[in-house]
This record gives sequence, C-alpha cells and structure tokens, in this order.
Amino acid sequence: MSEQVELTNPVETSVGGMRGHLLRRGIHLSMALLPLVYFTYGEQVANAVNMELNQVVATVVLFAILAEGVRLKLGITVFGQRDYEAHQVSALAWGAVGVGFVFLLTPHEAYAWPLIVSLALGDPFMGELRRKGVESKQVMIYATIALWVVWLACWYQFDTPLWIAALLAPVCMISEWPRLRYIDDNATMLLIPLALVMLLEPFAQVMV
Repeated sequence: MSEQVELTNPVETSVGGMRGHLLRRGIHLSMALLPLVYFTYGEQVANAVNMELNQVVATVVLFAILAEGVRLKLGITVFGQRDYEAHQVSALAWGAVGVGFVFLLTPHEAYAWPLIVSLALGDPFMGELRRKGVESKQVMIYATIALWVVWLACWYQFDTPLWIAALLAPVCMISEWPRLRYIDDNATMLLIPLALVMLLEPFAQVMV
C-alpha cells in the first residue's frame, strides 16, 4: 500500500474509476489460483519449453521486471492501475516478483499456498474494510481471523506445520501495514512472511 492510497479513496485514484478498481481487485483475487497452476501444470510447461521449472519462474519474473521498466520509462498507466503508479513500480509488478520468489525459494505446497492466498485474499479484504470506514483495530482483528482460516485450511490440506500456521497468519496481516512510499504491500505481504518461513522451516523439519 502506498501513502497515496491511504490518504485518498482508492476508487478515485484508479484508472477507470470503479470499474478499474473492481478489475484490480479481481486480478488480486485471481492470484489465489497461481499455486494451482504452478503445482498442477508447472512441470508440463517446463518440459514443453525444455527448461527447468525454476528457470521458467525466473524467466517470468525477469520479463515482468523488464516490462515494468519499459512502462515506467514511458510513464504510463493502464486500466485498473492507480494514477501514481505512472512514476513508481506498480503493485502488479511487486506481486509478480513476490510470487516468483515464493516459488523459487520455497516451492512446497505447505508454504506456497498459504503465503500466496494470504496475499490474494487478505490485501483486498483489508483494503475494502478500510474503504468502508472500519477502524484500524477492527481491520487488524478481522484480517487476522481470516488469515488464520487460510493457514489452518492449508494445515489440513497440505500439512503446513500447525505452529507455523498459527504464527504466520498475524505476520501476514502485520506485513500489509507498513506505509512505504515506493514498496507496495504486494511485496511486503509475501517477502516478510517468506523470510520467516525460511528461518522456521528447519525447525519444522526437526519437530516432525
């Protein structure tokens, strides 16, 4: 989240107004399908292009960075972006980099699913609560509960260690909170919990 978003109605700063805002939210929610695509079809795609799966992921991330550099050089925004993103790295680009790092550094369903779904659902959920005027304390409580549901579902479905699930849900919520001017919360909501997962995973293996 940018300072501009916090100070103004996000609909007013979206290219395309409410329609642009809804498209942006829709793209955000659709990110929850990325782990399904990766774990179901990733190896097939990699084999089809004669590459390793991690090379495919790295290529996609590099292409996203290159495309973002061209967009910034031209100083343009597209339908659904925020007007201030004409001069700073967009939320979509930060999200692509963050998701890429998740798949590169912890390509396991137990962690990739909850990390990415927490971003895909948690960020727009908190944003819409704020847009409706919900107080910050309540936003934090509601978001933490929602993210606990995500992590507990992954504990049940993908054997995510329960103690990591209990810890990482509030971390994901807190990671959305920093108001950084040039780093979007699409990055912080993935990279901060990802770093913690990488530190805690060795202990999880010992405790199995």
